[in-house]
Amino acid sequence: MNDSYFSAVAVLAGSAVGAFSSVATTWLTLSVQSRTERYTREIARKEHISGQFIDEASRLFTDALTHKLDDVSKLVNAYALVSKLRLFASPLVLSTAVEVIERIIELYEGPDKNIHEVLARGRIAQLDILRRFSEACRKDLGV
Repeated sequence: MNDSYFSAVAVLAGSAVGAFSSVATTWLTLSVQSRTERYTREIARKEHISGQFIDEASRLFTDALTHKLDDVSKLVNAYALVSKLRLFASPLVLSTAVEVIERIIELYEGPDKNIHEVLARGRIAQLDILRRFSEACRKDLGV
Protein backbone atom coordinates (compact mmCIF):
# COMPACT_ATOMS: atom_id res chain seq x y z
CA MET A 1 0.00 0.00 0.00
CA ASN A 2 1.23 3.42 -0.86
CA ASP A 3 2.26 5.67 2.02
CA SER A 4 0.19 8.52 0.65
CA TYR A 5 -2.97 6.37 0.84
CA PHE A 6 -2.17 5.46 4.41
CA SER A 7 -1.72 9.12 5.32
CA ALA A 8 -4.97 10.10 3.59
CA VAL A 9 -6.93 7.36 5.38
CA ALA A 10 -5.40 8.35 8.72
CA VAL A 11 -6.37 12.00 8.15
CA LEU A 12 -9.92 11.04 7.18
CA ALA A 13 -10.23 8.69 10.17
CA GLY A 14 -8.95 11.42 12.49
CA SER A 15 -11.46 13.90 11.08
CA ALA A 16 -14.27 11.36 11.48
CA VAL A 17 -13.29 10.67 15.10
CA GLY A 18 -13.10 14.40 15.79
CA ALA A 19 -16.52 15.01 14.24
CA PHE A 20 -18.04 12.08 16.12
CA SER A 21 -16.55 13.34 19.38
CA SER A 22 -18.04 16.76 18.80
CA VAL A 23 -21.48 15.33 18.01
CA ALA A 24 -21.37 12.96 21.00
CA THR A 25 -20.31 15.74 23.37
CA THR A 26 -23.10 18.01 22.14
CA TRP A 27 -25.67 15.23 22.46
CA LEU A 28 -24.49 14.37 25.98
CA THR A 29 -24.55 18.02 27.07
CA LEU A 30 -28.08 18.53 25.74
CA SER A 31 -29.24 15.29 27.33
CA VAL A 32 -27.92 16.28 30.75
CA GLN A 33 -29.40 19.78 30.43
CA SER A 34 -32.77 18.34 29.45
CA ARG A 35 -32.74 15.90 32.36
CA THR A 36 -31.79 18.68 34.77
CA GLU A 37 -34.55 20.91 33.44
CA ARG A 38 -37.15 18.13 33.82
CA TYR A 39 -35.99 17.45 37.38
CA THR A 40 -36.17 21.15 38.26
CA ARG A 41 -39.70 21.42 36.82
CA GLU A 42 -40.77 18.31 38.74
CA ILE A 43 -39.46 19.72 42.03
CA ALA A 44 -41.16 23.06 41.37
CA ARG A 45 -44.46 21.28 40.61
CA LYS A 46 -44.20 19.24 43.81
CA GLU A 47 -43.45 22.36 45.84
CA HIS A 48 -46.36 24.24 44.27
CA ILE A 49 -49.00 21.56 44.79
CA SER A 50 -47.75 20.75 48.29
CA GLY A 51 -47.92 24.46 49.12
CA GLN A 52 -51.46 24.66 47.76
CA PHE A 53 -52.43 21.67 49.90
CA ILE A 54 -50.94 23.30 53.00
CA ASP A 55 -52.85 26.52 52.29
CA GLU A 56 -56.14 24.70 51.74
CA ALA A 57 -55.72 22.37 54.72
CA SER A 58 -54.86 25.32 56.97
CA ARG A 59 -57.99 27.16 55.86
CA LEU A 60 -60.15 24.09 56.44
CA PHE A 61 -58.51 23.39 59.78
CA THR A 62 -59.28 26.85 61.16
CA ASP A 63 -62.84 26.58 59.85
CA ALA A 64 -63.25 23.12 61.40
CA LEU A 65 -62.23 24.40 64.82
CA THR A 66 -65.22 26.73 65.05
CA HIS A 67 -67.80 25.35 62.62
CA LYS A 68 -69.65 22.19 61.70
CA LEU A 69 -69.39 20.80 58.19
CA ASP A 70 -72.58 22.26 56.78
CA ASP A 71 -71.44 22.14 53.15
CA VAL A 72 -69.40 19.20 51.90
CA SER A 73 -68.25 21.24 48.92
CA LYS A 74 -65.80 22.94 51.30
CA LEU A 75 -63.67 19.80 50.98
CA VAL A 76 -63.62 19.67 47.18
CA ASN A 77 -60.41 21.67 46.73
CA ALA A 78 -58.58 19.62 49.35
CA TYR A 79 -59.78 16.38 47.74
CA ALA A 80 -58.65 17.64 44.32
CA LEU A 81 -55.21 18.49 45.71
CA VAL A 82 -54.87 15.03 47.27
CA SER A 83 -55.74 13.55 43.89
CA LYS A 84 -53.07 15.71 42.24
CA LEU A 85 -50.58 14.51 44.85
CA ARG A 86 -51.42 10.94 43.83
CA LEU A 87 -49.93 11.68 40.40
CA PHE A 88 -46.36 12.16 41.62
CA ALA A 89 -45.97 12.23 45.39
CA SER A 90 -44.35 9.47 47.38
CA PRO A 91 -46.57 7.07 49.34
CA LEU A 92 -45.47 8.77 52.58
CA VAL A 93 -46.54 12.23 51.37
CA LEU A 94 -49.83 10.87 50.10
CA SER A 95 -50.65 8.96 53.29
CA THR A 96 -49.90 12.00 55.48
CA ALA A 97 -52.09 14.19 53.23
CA VAL A 98 -54.94 11.73 53.67
CA GLU A 99 -54.35 11.77 57.45
CA VAL A 100 -54.62 15.56 57.44
CA ILE A 101 -57.95 15.45 55.61
CA GLU A 102 -59.25 12.75 57.96
CA ARG A 103 -58.20 14.85 60.98
CA ILE A 104 -59.98 17.89 59.55
CA ILE A 105 -63.16 15.86 59.01
CA GLU A 106 -62.93 14.61 62.61
CA LEU A 107 -62.66 18.20 63.80
CA TYR A 108 -65.70 19.19 61.76
CA GLU A 109 -67.67 16.30 63.28
CA GLY A 110 -66.60 17.11 66.86
CA PRO A 111 -67.78 19.93 69.06
CA ASP A 112 -66.73 23.48 68.23
CA LYS A 113 -63.46 24.41 69.86
CA ASN A 114 -62.37 27.60 71.48
CA ILE A 115 -58.80 28.31 70.45
CA HIS A 116 -58.08 30.01 73.78
CA GLU A 117 -59.08 26.86 75.67
CA VAL A 118 -56.82 24.72 73.51
CA LEU A 119 -53.90 27.08 74.10
CA ALA A 120 -54.63 27.30 77.84
CA ARG A 121 -54.59 23.50 78.17
CA GLY A 122 -51.20 23.31 76.52
CA ARG A 123 -52.48 21.34 73.57
CA ILE A 124 -50.66 23.31 70.92
CA ALA A 125 -49.46 20.05 69.36
CA GLN A 126 -53.10 19.35 68.42
CA LEU A 127 -53.00 22.43 66.25
CA ASP A 128 -50.01 21.25 64.23
CA ILE A 129 -51.82 18.78 62.00
CA LEU A 130 -49.58 19.60 59.03
CA ARG A 131 -46.23 18.81 60.65
CA ARG A 132 -45.97 15.21 59.41
CA PHE A 133 -47.10 16.26 55.94
CA SER A 134 -44.49 19.02 55.80
CA GLU A 135 -41.75 16.69 57.01
CA ALA A 136 -42.76 14.06 54.44
CA CYS A 137 -42.63 16.68 51.70
CA ARG A 138 -39.16 17.80 52.79
CA LYS A 139 -38.00 14.20 52.72
CA ASP A 140 -39.57 13.65 49.30
CA LEU A 141 -37.91 16.79 47.93
CA GLY A 142 -34.56 15.83 49.41
CA VAL A 143 -34.30 18.98 51.53
